[in-house]
Order: sequence, then structure tokens, then C-alpha cells
Amino acid sequence: MGLFTRDFSKAGPGVPKDEPRKKGIRRFFEIIVREYRDLMKVNMLFFLCVLPSLVMFFLGLFGILEFGLMLSIIMAYPVGGAMAASMFCITRMLRDDPGFLWDDFKRKFLENVRQAGVAGVLVATFLYTQVFLFWLPIMAGWEVAGITWIVVGLFLFLLFSMVTPYVFLHYAYIELTTFQIVKNSVLLALSNPGRSIAGAVAGLLPWIGLLLFLPLTLVFFPLIPFFVFILSWLMNLMWIWPVFDRRFSVEETLSAEKDDPTTG
Repeated sequence: MGLFTRDFSKAGPGVPKDEPRKKGIRRFFEIIVREYRDLMKVNMLFFLCVLPSLVMFFLGLFGILEFGLMLSIIMAYPVGGAMAASMFCITRMLRDDPGFLWDDFKRKFLENVRQAGVAGVLVATFLYTQVFLFWLPIMAGWEVAGITWIVVGLFLFLLFSMVTPYVFLHYAYIELTTFQIVKNSVLLALSNPGRSIAGAVAGLLPWIGLLLFLPLTLVFFPLIPFFVFILSWLMNLMWIWPVFDRRFSVEETLSAEKDDPTTG
């Protein structure tokens, strides 16, 4: 059986039509158990899109390639489309909406790769800058950097983590200009601080755990191409998807389109 195919002759897990959705931690593990194959596939597809940029980044960081850092930013162009496609695939699972993962990912990637490309480059630039901003104090000593440097950096990273998922959800579902998308995303994040902060922190937990317990967690690094990205996004979207769906009535609109025989 191929990577992106399933044997549809056997009954799948399914979701009874009128069964109420579980909530909280039960819902999280329900998605993990029911959709683990598709979650891994999304993670692998995204990792393949981001891998060239990561390779160039580390080659430049360690001085192996002179223009590696610049090339890593340029090669981050497809990451925006991959992020939008990944967000769509995960939220489709949260909506309990059946679909074909490869078709969904490819369609959303191609729809958004041009418009979201700049956003992907900016996200990569911000993250790479954060690596240097936190690497310098470590090398120079935290007492040299000062507490202000650390607090400002953490605040900016938290704000970035609150706003960015909304940006790529917009790309996946709403047709707007990039300026309108960024403005809406900032407003959604700031007007729903509880869920936005909880989503940002939850999404960062897998990465914080990997870094905080180094070198013990090195054994888990091989999981990054298969599961860590998707685990981070799922933990984030469990918090912020209700905010986005409530604002734009995504599930209601898609359900009405599905039931309308004149559409599709």
C-alpha cells in the first residue's frame, strides 16, 4: 500500500453523524489515535517543503557555505504554501470532514504558494533572527545581554506565535489581500488573548521540551520529520480553531455548500 493511499475495502474508524464531539484532552487524543497516519503524512510533506531551507541555514550557520543563510531565506518561499496546506488538512480533521489528504494538501499548496510565499519567507527570517538573538547572549553570557533583551525577545516571540497561525488559517480558508489577512490575524489574536496565548504556549511545548532536556532528548530528534511539527500545530489549533471558526462560520458555510446540490 502506497504512502498516500488507503485500503477502502475495510471499514475505517469513522465518526457517527449525530455523535457530539469530545472536548479538551479527550478530543486531542481522539484525533491523534484516529488520524495518526494522515498526521504523519502532513508532517512529512511539510518537512520536505522546509528541508532545503533548513539545510542551507545550517550550512551557513556553521560556515560551510558562504551564502547559505541568504539561500535559506530564498528557499523558504514554498514554506508559506505548505503551512496553509498543513493548517487546512489538520482543521479538516478537527471538522471531522473526510477527504483525500494528498489531494487536499496539493490543492491548498498550489492555491496559496504564491500569495503565502512572502509570509513564509518572513516567518523563516523571523525565526532565524530569533536563533541569532538568543544564541548571542548564550555565547556572551546572560549577564552581558541583560534581562531587558531577554524579556523583549520572549515577548516578540510570543506575539509572533499568537498571530502566525491565524495568518495561515486565513490563507487556507479566506480570500483576502495579505494586508487584510495580517490585520485580521492581529485583531483575532489580541481580541481573544486567552485562547491565543494558550494556543501559542501549547504549540511551543513540544519544541521547548526537545530543547530544554538536551542532550537527553536527542533520541527524539529523528521524530521531527514524522510527527513533531504536526503535534505542535494540533496542540495550537485545538485552542484557536474555535475562535477562527466562530469569526468566519467556516464549518457552517462548508456544511451548507456540501448540502446544496447546486454547488460543487
